[in-house]
Amino acid sequence: MSLEAPSVVESVWTELGGSLAALETLQLTGDGVLPSCFAVTDLASAAIAAAGLSVVELAWALGSEPPAIRVDRRLASMWFDLSIRPMGWTLPPARDPIMGDYRAKDGWIRLHTNAPRHRSAAERVLGRCDDARAAAQRVATWCKGELEASIVQAGGCAAEMRSAAEWSDHPQGRAVAAEPLIYFDESDERVPSGRWPESISRPDATRPLAGVRVLDLTRVLAGPVATRFLAGYGADVLRIDPPDWSEPGVVPEVTVGKRCARLDLHSSTGRTAFESLLAGADVLVHGYRPSALERLGFGAARRRALAPGLIDVCLDAYGWSGPWAERRGFDSLVQMSAGIADAGLSWQRADRPVPLPVQALDHATGYLAAAAAIRGLVRRPATGRGLAARLSLARTAKLLLDLGAGDDEPPLSPESPRDVAEAIEATPWGGARRLNPPVSIQHVPMHWSLPAAQLGSSPPVWRT
Repeated sequence: MSLEAPSVVESVWTELGGSLAALETLQLTGDGVLPSCFAVTDLASAAIAAAGLSVVELAWALGSEPPAIRVDRRLASMWFDLSIRPMGWTLPPARDPIMGDYRAKDGWIRLHTNAPRHRSAAERVLGRCDDARAAAQRVATWCKGELEASIVQAGGCAAEMRSAAEWSDHPQGRAVAAEPLIYFDESDERVPSGRWPESISRPDATRPLAGVRVLDLTRVLAGPVATRFLAGYGADVLRIDPPDWSEPGVVPEVTVGKRCARLDLHSSTGRTAFESLLAGADVLVHGYRPSALERLGFGAARRRALAPGLIDVCLDAYGWSGPWAERRGFDSLVQMSAGIADAGLSWQRADRPVPLPVQALDHATGYLAAAAAIRGLVRRPATGRGLAARLSLARTAKLLLDLGAGDDEPPLSPESPRDVAEAIEATPWGGARRLNPPVSIQHVPMHWSLPAAQLGSSPPVWRT
């Protein structure tokens, strides 16, 4: 095990304001690491441990003795990839044919075109690209910075490859470096409620989030990871998507334990339904860019008015300050911007960008967001106030960069049958099994009461 792993957990847990008493109950186990020039396994272990420790504190607050917690670093690393193991069926393709890295005149750039509107934006700049070969021919005629700016201005998603030094000197890199890993903002108003959210009638330390209503306005991938974790400890998670949204490659992976509905927030009917849902929510997790909900009329002040005492957790790609605060982004793009892919190229002596072995920025930010939500639930009874938390993939990238090089541990051993739970999950696509949970909390099991679901398969109402 890396000697740095416990210190990383302590650092992250301190950022969350967690107690040392909870930290003393933690044990890290497991050997091997994800091969990388960065300490990805340490990041995975720390993020999942922080989320687990927040559950420990909540269970403790609900009346149990401080339960022991164990995080398996090997399983944590594996959960940063895929947890689902389909039985007799396969996951749909998760990427658009022209999404990928391309060589421009002066270096590398990544195009992210999974969403149809993002592909259309890229093709408005490049011209129609029937396949990756056609895209490569067109990208080769551009300088990478000019192409990035043109695609972003067109409403698309792209990132030129920068070194870590270039990112640290970039205005957005400097802005992100000045932000905390998790920003907390306690609301001013006190809420006339009891010790726990009103939806919890009988708190149960063995299922500490049972009855907590979580409204999930997130898509690929950090936010869905956060709400999946909350559902694993009993939260009633209701995911809301627009009428036309689809992400078939990841839905079976991230919707376990959730109900999934659709609403059009541009229609009066959809807005009215959303207001009712928000008024009944204890936690809101959203992955919109900073001003997106404001433009829809659901800014921070409106959300607090509709749901006093709300635990409001929001995450974005490039941070909450600086010139790129409104920029669309995804894990792979932030890796290109922040110097991670460039460092991988040098580490492997490769001739093209080398990303992390998993989408570690998404997964780590997701678990940290789950931890922030639970910390808000722990704090609210003592303060009588709601709480807002902000996180970003770019700030999580800084945490990974600050950890420095990965250690010399051997790579993870191959997956074995012992890594997979025996229970069969009856998904709409067919039977499946899941990896065993990466975190074990004494007397507080992680499990999901609902199988993965298709988007839009449930009505937009809270369970009674």
